Amino acid sequence: MKKRNFLFLALLVLFGSVAKGQNLDGFSAKNRPAQVAFEKSFQSSVDFSRFKTHLFAITSEPHVAGTPANEKVRDYMAEAMKAAGWEVNIYPYDLYLSKGPGESLVELVTPIRQPLNQQENILPEDPYSANPNLWKGWNAYSGSGDVTAEVVYANYGTKADFEKLVEMGVDIKGKIVLARYGGNFRGYKAKFAEQYGAAGLIIFTDPADAGYMRGLVFPEGTGFSESSIQRGSLLTVDWTGDPLTPFEPALPMDGKTKIKRLKPEEVGLHTIPVTPISYGSAKEIIGKMKGKPVPAGWQGGLPFTYRLEGGSELTVRLKVNQEKGITRAYNVVGTLKGATNPDEWVILGCHYDAWNFGSTDPNSGTAMLLSMSETLGKLAKEGKRPARSIMIAHWDAEEHGVIGSTEWVEQLRDELSAKAVAYINLDAAVSGRNFGFAAAPTLKKIIMESAKTVAFPDSSKTVYEVWAGKQEEPVIGSLGGGSDHIAFYMHVGVPSMSGGAGGPSLYHTNYDDLYFYEKFADPSFKMGGTVEQVVGIAAIRLANADIIPYEAGRYAKDLKEHFAQAEKNVKSYESGFKGFEKSTQALEALKASAETLDQKLAAALASDQIESKKSKEINKAMLSLEKSFIDPKGMYFGNWYRSLYVSTDPFSGYASWILPGIKYETESKSTARLAEWDERYSKAIIDLKSKIDNVLKML
Repeated sequence: MKKRNFLFLALLVLFGSVAKGQNLDGFSAKNRPAQVAFEKSFQSSVDFSRFKTHLFAITSEPHVAGTPANEKVRDYMAEAMKAAGWEVNIYPYDLYLSKGPGESLVELVTPIRQPLNQQENILPEDPYSANPNLWKGWNAYSGSGDVTAEVVYANYGTKADFEKLVEMGVDIKGKIVLARYGGNFRGYKAKFAEQYGAAGLIIFTDPADAGYMRGLVFPEGTGFSESSIQRGSLLTVDWTGDPLTPFEPALPMDGKTKIKRLKPEEVGLHTIPVTPISYGSAKEIIGKMKGKPVPAGWQGGLPFTYRLEGGSELTVRLKVNQEKGITRAYNVVGTLKGATNPDEWVILGCHYDAWNFGSTDPNSGTAMLLSMSETLGKLAKEGKRPARSIMIAHWDAEEHGVIGSTEWVEQLRDELSAKAVAYINLDAAVSGRNFGFAAAPTLKKIIMESAKTVAFPDSSKTVYEVWAGKQEEPVIGSLGGGSDHIAFYMHVGVPSMSGGAGGPSLYHTNYDDLYFYEKFADPSFKMGGTVEQVVGIAAIRLANADIIPYEAGRYAKDLKEHFAQAEKNVKSYESGFKGFEKSTQALEALKASAETLDQKLAAALASDQIESKKSKEINKAMLSLEKSFIDPKGMYFGNWYRSLYVSTDPFSGYASWILPGIKYETESKSTARLAEWDERYSKAIIDLKSKIDNVLKML
């Protein structure tokens, strides 16, 4: 008890010393003391033990989307938030999902018959590895088939890798492709393999990328062992979400509102069988291959010379029989209604479905958010309620293709456009001790400032100081693909951020369990409360600020850097390119207006010059800023992606594409649409400037 009191006092001292030097963006001078007190109450109310309690409760059993076990997690979360005083709504959807791994096998046929292992070994050290409800390795949305064929090795299975195989004269048609994880989204490996005529695809994690060549393997270390298998979805349609209902929510088929669904055969799902294996199984194939050695950069970490082809003497059988169909999934969304501005929403979220136990990915984020709901609920019961509504969402079916959150965004598209202040994504947010975030330009400052108020565990430094290291300020990345911020940011235009504390990962393997978490991720269980404090402070500031604390000047600063890079990319293949002249001119005008807005807002708030009625008008205008980048025409690689500012990489599925319209042209070394994009981008930038100028007129 004494130790806990000492920690509490230390936190108060740290918070108090930091808060004095803080510039609370968005707050009037008269309201800053109340906000400092609110934040102090929040931090002191965080119960660090609750994170562990919730994590053990929700990750002691495997819980894949669509299973009864996942519904138990749903019910636990709903009850926990209701008990904390939140209004809880459950949103059901009927999604087109793979209904499990089905039947699959991988075996050598010649020169010897040998079945290959498709599931992690049971380890005496790890009691969770013996759970009878764990499934073998599988890839959702695989095609079904039973093929026996020769083998071709395709490195990472990227577009460039397949093009290289053709260039070297390797015949892919009718063969089983063996590709290693990395380089792109696994679904594109399947897409390219099928495109080049492969009969099937086997994906493995190479020890050079995540195994013994990187250090000790599990259970001694954090590397992939010879039986570790990465599961994952293969979904690669031209939109995010349910494959049968683009742009529309996949509402229950037995509900009042009827949604038109595409037929599965219309969507372009993969038809070839695909399955993942471990490198312990892959070595049985690679060690028997007899073809030409691979080119530079294609050699992996197994103790053989990697070869392009297996030869006619080596044949492998790959069988997958995987059922797909309509499956009910559920989002759980809790709301703590705002005291004065309930129709302005600050949204935090993390998916809860997992490929296995999900102790790091994703449910470390889930457990932290459940603890946060209790902390904020306790304050609300004491009369300390945020001004704007705070929503905490637990998304379903993310692992199958970021589906649950997308359907919710499509269902509430108009409301979100009008009401959503920000979305903070916290997928696997407490899976280690390495703090980091990616964010929209307007939200970079608030997460950095929030990190300055929180002590880093076992350190005399703040989270911000540890995060920044030797740099003046930490690097904040740009949002890419792969998680639940996509629909918010890239389809509707809600400023978003994603992050937390990362660390070692046995990504999508059956070993992502509580044994791994306690031994390697965070044995002290101190990071759950720490991340809750940082993210909670950011959410509270967004919720309580008199004027929504977007940093408008970051738009111009970041866009200038991105356009400079875009011009450099074009000039690498078109030396006479004169640049994006219209956009550059628009950017200069934006820079002046945005910087002026940041300065005048700060001055007006510091002198308490903004009346309540006027602040409502300003906030409504602020909510519209990011929408300047939302273009109904969308991208040529998929018009569901409507943000001119950012999209997922349509070739890799994970990377962040800034200025995606231009990036798509430069990736194919085209100049055909550059003038069109200069026009579209300059129009968006001018629209943003006019909105900022409108706010300036209100001050």
